[in-house]
Amino acid sequence: MILGGGCHCGAVRFRAEIDPDREVLDCNCSICSQTGYLHVFIPHRALTLEEGHDALTSYRFGSGQAEHLFCSKCGVKSFYQPRSHPDCWSVNFHCLDDGHGWIPDIVAFDGRNWEKSASCLK
Repeated sequence: MILGGGCHCGAVRFRAEIDPDREVLDCNCSICSQTGYLHVFIPHRALTLEEGHDALTSYRFGSGQAEHLFCSKCGVKSFYQPRSHPDCWSVNFHCLDDGHGWIPDIVAFDGRNWEKSASCLK
């Protein structure tokens, strides 16, 4: 399924090809739990940034391997480059446009114990 999405103010807009049978991860790490981020992993080729390349700003912490991309205007992270899936983007389920009708299986992920938990990711 191809879905649109973006940040709160609309400066960042993307189109993503998503496998609706894929699990969505609910991570409890420090940044995901504070922002309510729900991870939809898609291959790099499956995301097209339609607007807002210049509006994105980057943030790294911890190991520095993940590149968190935020809209510089509204502060929303609609997608980013995770360290767990170097060939994929993580799209925030909450940033997909309304009305798509997709009800995913949401699976808890223990990001607070990332090293141990990451070995179980698919």
